[in-house]
Amino acid sequence: MNPRDLRMTDPSPSFIPFALPDIGEAEINEVVDTLRSGWVTTGPKVKSFEHDFAAFLGDSALHCMAVNSATAGLHLALEALGIGPGDEVITTTHTFTATAEVVRYLGADVVLVDIDPATMCIHIGAVEAAITPRTKAVMPVHYGGLAADMPALLALTKKHGLKVVEDAAHALPTTCGGQLVGTLASDVTVFSFYANKTITTGEGGMVVTRNVELAKRIQVMRLHGMSRDAFDRFTAKVPSWYYEIVAPGFKYNLTDIAAALGIHQLKRATEFQRRRQQIAAIYDAAFDGLPLVPTPQARPGDVHAWHLYPLRLRADAPLSRDALIERLFAAGIGCSVHYIPLHLQPYWRKLYELDAARFPHSQAAYEGLVSLPIYPRMSNADVARVVGAVKEALR
Repeated sequence: MNPRDLRMTDPSPSFIPFALPDIGEAEINEVVDTLRSGWVTTGPKVKSFEHDFAAFLGDSALHCMAVNSATAGLHLALEALGIGPGDEVITTTHTFTATAEVVRYLGADVVLVDIDPATMCIHIGAVEAAITPRTKAVMPVHYGGLAADMPALLALTKKHGLKVVEDAAHALPTTCGGQLVGTLASDVTVFSFYANKTITTGEGGMVVTRNVELAKRIQVMRLHGMSRDAFDRFTAKVPSWYYEIVAPGFKYNLTDIAAALGIHQLKRATEFQRRRQQIAAIYDAAFDGLPLVPTPQARPGDVHAWHLYPLRLRADAPLSRDALIERLFAAGIGCSVHYIPLHLQPYWRKLYELDAARFPHSQAAYEGLVSLPIYPRMSNADVARVVGAVKEALR
């Protein structure tokens, strides 16, 4: 997630930040208990959080592994799948750079494709057109908390023998075809608990897979390639100091302090989603008739996590996207843009000689895109202020 989204505080009491976590007394008390316990790094509360997460997803066959960021989780997933030099991984241009950068960590190449303009998620037809003999995996992004067309994508990747890693950073508790994201037939799913996500541990993520061998590899690689983690060694009833380094791993473990937050945030995930849904419904009704592209909605019977509410100006809007942002900030309302597409970013543009004309849907969306505040701590009065400011600007 873009660090610029952390425009969360302002000296003015009337400022409505773009995002603000909802931290309750239960989370605070759990963190204090962790500090007093003496076990502040990866330990019993991480294990509890992982267990609770699997229970939340409702699938006993899942392996859930907590990590210190979704970026780390994506890196571990691709490494476990054997992605390396000479391979290609397809993903959407309309995402934060973390989705793509992990491919480069492994020496593989990123192939960026356009979005479906109706959903702003990865375009399945564009994925199919981008497949080459070097393609090894596809990474869809569930944009804003709306599920990508996973049935179509999974059918396509099965046909071509490709691996699927879901970037579900926005997608808790999103459903697709009535199933929670995290329980679909992909190889690995990665969630984010960054400060502005649908639940938070400050920094953190969760890697989910049904594949036992992938899970074993990820567990080893998330902590230096050690054959046993520190918690198991230090809490054993008999001397168990011995371990082996079986691979050149990473330092991607989550701490118990962070997991203490996650344990209670997870219990509130459904409550948080309902409030975000309420705010989205208010925005949808209030903005009807304005020069805006309709905001993508979940398919009937499915759940949209509403991590983001992406407002999109039509070409006939009376002001530009940048002018709208300035008006909103002048009115004391924080907002952001999700995202500046990767094809516009200097590193990706130069490395792969990208041109905006290759990504017309992402480019058009970006040019009119503003993310409005949508989080559980917003009061109805806050929501009304955002609505009023948008209407005033577009009058």
